[in-house]
Amino acid sequence: MPARRILLSWIGTTDLLSMAADLELSQQNRVCEALKFGGVLKKQNGPIRTLLEQESFQTVHLLSNYAAFLNRLFSKWLGGSPTIHMVQLDDPTDYVGIFAAVNGTLNTLGDTSGTELAFYLSPGTPAMAATWILVGKSRHDVIFYQSHGEQAWKTEVPYDVIASFVPELASSPDSSLQHLAAKSPGEIRGFEQIVGNSRVLRLAAGRAEKAALRDVPILILGESGTGKEMFARAIHDASRRKEGQYVPINCAAIPQTLLASKLFGHLKGAFTGATKDRPGAFQQAHGGTIFLDEIGECPADMQAKLLRVLQPPPGKGPCYREFTPVGGDVTVHSDVRIIAATNEDLIGEINAGRFREDLFYRLAVIKLKLPPLRDRKTDISALVDALLDEINSEFRSQEPGYVDKSISDSAKRFVRSCRWPGNVRQLRNTLVEAAVMADGSIGVVDIKAAIADVPGQNRNSVVDRPLGDGFCLQELLEDVQRQYLERAMDESRGVKKRAAQLLGIANYQTLDAQLKRLAVSNR
Repeated sequence: MPARRILLSWIGTTDLLSMAADLELSQQNRVCEALKFGGVLKKQNGPIRTLLEQESFQTVHLLSNYAAFLNRLFSKWLGGSPTIHMVQLDDPTDYVGIFAAVNGTLNTLGDTSGTELAFYLSPGTPAMAATWILVGKSRHDVIFYQSHGEQAWKTEVPYDVIASFVPELASSPDSSLQHLAAKSPGEIRGFEQIVGNSRVLRLAAGRAEKAALRDVPILILGESGTGKEMFARAIHDASRRKEGQYVPINCAAIPQTLLASKLFGHLKGAFTGATKDRPGAFQQAHGGTIFLDEIGECPADMQAKLLRVLQPPPGKGPCYREFTPVGGDVTVHSDVRIIAATNEDLIGEINAGRFREDLFYRLAVIKLKLPPLRDRKTDISALVDALLDEINSEFRSQEPGYVDKSISDSAKRFVRSCRWPGNVRQLRNTLVEAAVMADGSIGVVDIKAAIADVPGQNRNSVVDRPLGDGFCLQELLEDVQRQYLERAMDESRGVKKRAAQLLGIANYQTLDAQLKRLAVSNR
């Protein structure tokens, strides 16, 4: 055993918010104000305390880009007299600045021979984690740790991660926007209800937070079930309009004959059944936000009306709206911000003549694309826990004496292996059915039964596909192989040696060649 074990880690926002939950109210308020956090504090250990309760280190060095008073409070709350290195980073995703801070801290350690160095990957930004990996693999013999929830563990990072993961991160087309991925949704005011910490979700939340600050229209794009309405509500709650009304309108669920009335209101006698004047969404949301869901389903005549309403008169602000209620002839105005959403390919609809190009550009001043669940594999465990807590709470309120359902680890692993074409909505529906039908803990059998007849989810259907009409056996076999490679990489947390063992492949070099040939990401 080495004479000393030394831990190095950044202090993350989650660590500080976990600390704040244990402080008295005045200190809580001061911490939340410094972190610009307006959500509900949750009593939890946070990543650093979680690791220190499970592993013993003789020395703990923590790097911090936060105010001195936050570091003092955190050191006292954490205990054990950690050494905190205060660094100044203008951008917490700047690799040059992060490397300089890490290198400077390592230099203060002096001779580390006979010691075991440990780098903690979980706290901080993705760029900070990537820097730990680069330094740990190129300059020092290092043990890596990571955590999720209240569990921390030693993790293996293969050498070939330097040739794959890190360059991919650095050369990403979104690299200029890395600063937007610095915080998880739970750390952003207004976005606390959005569960997940994957990079793609962080980036979407960061873009949405920036967009919330400006009164410009936003178009949210994404597949069904990706959380477009949750993001729309979060944008409203994070904006200066949060005290105003948030009015959601589903353009596909309202009959075309009533949509104009729903949006602009109507006067008594305007049509059969109009027994009194009724304000529409544009009046109800004065000072607030209207969310136009399924905007791609809006009929042509309504598209023309919206186009006029969404164009402010000269000299007016971007949210000034003029319209006429159904049955009226007097123009009414209101101050309303527009957020729209669709799972349709609006460019394709424009080319087909079914959606107005000029309306698209009025709505899409800022475009926000939400990632599908298959691109958020690392979020699935946290989503399952959050959704199951929500389901158990609902069932308890309906059934006195109800016993909360849990889910087995093997069932969670199976859930992570599925593609979820219906995204989070399908995942929730599956958990509801499994919770209803399971006698005790939810197992793999319960999950499989709940998704057995869902389109695109039944793995056994591979042997039943019709021949002819474009059928290609080679493509089918590659698709099957790709699914199993994705499962193995997910279940092994990206460790290729372990993934090769799961698949019965002799060595990880062979696996690596297959991953590259079939374009499977190294999770």
